[in-house]
Amino acid sequence: MATPVNERRRIMLLTGASRGIGHATVKRFSAAGWRVITCSRHPFPENCPWEMGAEDHLQVDLADAADTERGVREVAERLAAEGGVLHALVNNAGISPKGPDGVRLGAIATPFSDWQRVFQVNFFAPILLAGGLKTELARAKGSIVNVTSIAGSRVHPFAGAAYGTSKAALAGLTREMAADFGPLGVRVNAISPGEIDTSILSPGTEKLVDQIPQRRLGTPDEVAKAIYFLCTEASSYVNGAELHINGGQHV
Repeated sequence: MATPVNERRRIMLLTGASRGIGHATVKRFSAAGWRVITCSRHPFPENCPWEMGAEDHLQVDLADAADTERGVREVAERLAAEGGVLHALVNNAGISPKGPDGVRLGAIATPFSDWQRVFQVNFFAPILLAGGLKTELARAKGSIVNVTSIAGSRVHPFAGAAYGTSKAALAGLTREMAADFGPLGVRVNAISPGEIDTSILSPGTEKLVDQIPQRRLGTPDEVAKAIYFLCTEASSYVNGAELHINGGQHV
């Protein structure tokens, strides 16, 4: 007799898993017994510790719409062997191009090609993934989490204009998706991290700590815990929300 869907091992698809928030998220879900499928434009990093990591990694260029759609088909094929269910999709991958010497690129200085690439990865890839896997998500009554940013609601001293506006657009898309996926039994929410202590922090970030009520940077695991909350029954009636994880920096 087939195992009921709700008794199968839960499965998550995560973009941008190799470092920082993504890496912490994989560890958090893996520790809870989830199967984690990761995808990025890089091969699987051998230093990552989770079970089945290399076997459950897809090399996909999210800056290329056609390759993203190929990745969706490959994920669907892998899920078919598990009953065609996907319990969580976490759209964490994001890019923020810099100018010479790492300078912030404002709206005027950002080349159009950078605008296109940033929006393809940060905005279009999430809806391509979600739309392409809606059947698998609906079967599992799953959850989608879009990773936005505090830079989506204000001009940030380090994040560029293309990055900030793409994250603002992703927050708007989250609301639209929540309305459209909700009738399918799929919840869609966003998390909006502030200054998180990762290896990709911009020089000078420490100066922002005085503007944060908690007077410290956040940790990747604190963000991962919030993502986990939004993908479990603990948040079963949370839909269309954007959860601020910034120590009160947004107030």
